[in-house]
Amino acid sequence: MTLFEIFDPKAAPRPIGIDLGTTNSLVAYVSNERPVAIADCDLEVLVPSVVTYLDRGDVVVGRRAQLLAPEHPRDTIVSVKRFMGRGADDPETRRLGPYEFIDAQPGEPNTVRFRVDGGKVVTPVEVSAEILRALRQQAEDELHHVGGAVITVPAYFDDAQRQATKDAARLAGLEVLRLLNEPTAAALAYGLEKKQNGTFVVYDLGGGTFDVTVLVLDDGVFQVRATGGDSALGGDDMDRAIAYELLADLGFDAKRQTPRLVRLVLDEARKAKHALTTQEQVEAVVPGHRSVTVTRARFDTVVRHLLERTGTACRRALRDAGLRPEELDGVILVGGATRVPAVRAYVQELFGKPPLADIDPDQVVALGAAVQADLLAGEGRTDEVLLLDVIPLSLGIEVGGGVVDKILPRNSTIPCSAKATYTTQEDRQTGFEVHVLQGEREMVADNRSLARFTLKGIPPMPAGMARLEITFQVDADGLLAVHAKELTTGLEQTVSVKPSYGLDDGTVERMLLDALDHGEADLVRRRLAESRVEAGRILLATRKGLEADADLLEAGERAAIEQACVDLDASVHGEDPARIQARIDALDAATKAFAGRRMNRAIARAIEGRRVEMVEKTVEHAKGVEEAHAR
Repeated sequence: MTLFEIFDPKAAPRPIGIDLGTTNSLVAYVSNERPVAIADCDLEVLVPSVVTYLDRGDVVVGRRAQLLAPEHPRDTIVSVKRFMGRGADDPETRRLGPYEFIDAQPGEPNTVRFRVDGGKVVTPVEVSAEILRALRQQAEDELHHVGGAVITVPAYFDDAQRQATKDAARLAGLEVLRLLNEPTAAALAYGLEKKQNGTFVVYDLGGGTFDVTVLVLDDGVFQVRATGGDSALGGDDMDRAIAYELLADLGFDAKRQTPRLVRLVLDEARKAKHALTTQEQVEAVVPGHRSVTVTRARFDTVVRHLLERTGTACRRALRDAGLRPEELDGVILVGGATRVPAVRAYVQELFGKPPLADIDPDQVVALGAAVQADLLAGEGRTDEVLLLDVIPLSLGIEVGGGVVDKILPRNSTIPCSAKATYTTQEDRQTGFEVHVLQGEREMVADNRSLARFTLKGIPPMPAGMARLEITFQVDADGLLAVHAKELTTGLEQTVSVKPSYGLDDGTVERMLLDALDHGEADLVRRRLAESRVEAGRILLATRKGLEADADLLEAGERAAIEQACVDLDASVHGEDPARIQARIDALDAATKAFAGRRMNRAIARAIEGRRVEMVEKTVEHAKGVEEAHAR
């Protein structure tokens, strides 16, 4: 092969897969139909996810930045993935760490900002872009021409965190072919490497995030059955747990913890965690202070509560998939934190079988991403692999009474879409406010607000005449777009849902557990809210009817209807949805004959002097309005 052939500028760009990790990141590509991790000039494939900003404007990434961290504790950003898509007031930003945070100013997006190198302010997106830029350069050194990239994200990353990842990639000059959930990427690499079929759990415990995914591998079809996890739980939390122990042993309370000391102790805690993987005890030495002995038994005790948090998510994922542990064919370990003996022991205890870790857990996600990039770029055999992933939480909108109507239920296979039709509840309403929500609870207040927008310009019409069609679409990256269309006028609007901050630590897990714990009470609250809304609508319509068509009332009919209205109005202020429904039924019975006479008059007026085809259209529209009311 000549030098010209090696450096051929016309050579086709090669697609790459990137694992943008909390602790370490790496890049891979497919060579001779097998995924390969790309090493740097020191033959290291793992790039520490560490960025240092120096006062002369230099930016250092990777191992050198890691070495600079003790001397530049506030200028060195470690584990930036945990800050992606989060708000400046998020509790995650205030956990043990040496950073100086800048609060958002009025009118600015509510996002995390770090002050570095004496005054410069950077965001997590910018920091992540530096890591991605270093990975892109590493790939170009190997391949010379880099094409699109598949970048992996935790399955439980929400829309804000996914969008922040895509923004960082674009800032780094990368074309994003797709965001791929990390457990799915790992299963892809494992399934193609081992050629095994069956039902597997992917237990993915990385530096800053935890995912659990239940999926079925069937001759190249990778179907996710359920997913769960915690976007703020990982090896970093083990480091912090040990760091708090070291600080206490050394006699440092919160007032005496300088940024340099915090960085040194966190680094020493991380080293102790790694050493205890093969040793029974280690000496943690913080420069300038006495050493502290840390035993594996002490470490196991300190991190036990973190492992139990993973167990909660695992049991729920199995329940969602309708499986018992003994029905699994294997448990695949992913993420550097799964090297910890306590983690492996806990996984075996949880699932009743030894976990599978024969593919490097640090590399398996990037290898799977490389395979997917190869397929999307048309290089691999697309007939061999089909990925069927799911959304982790239900998506819906607010309807009357503060109730959530779920349009896309969780564990729907992506990409996916669904639509629903609604109507107005007030006369002469000229706009619809669409409130998009995420979560499993029945009431708006108990779920997470993603976005609000208003469809304006609707002609004033009687309540129930306008019809709004809402369409939810989730793309292959797990990002949501909402389309609203008023069917009688054709007015429409589409928004991409990009919330300005992510979920709080453990919020997703709490949302799902709360949905289970409060399920029955939530349904009662929902029925009560819906009954009140329905009662209000019926009372308004009845009183308008009494005023408009009083001449149609027969003797004694008004008194009976008005008494039924008084009874219904009184029940609305109570807390019993069954009582409200009974009063609605009583009013319906009292107005049945009167409503029939009003309908006959309305039809007679509508068809007077009109052609038959116009009458048919009127009847069809009336049916549509009735269906929307039912919805």
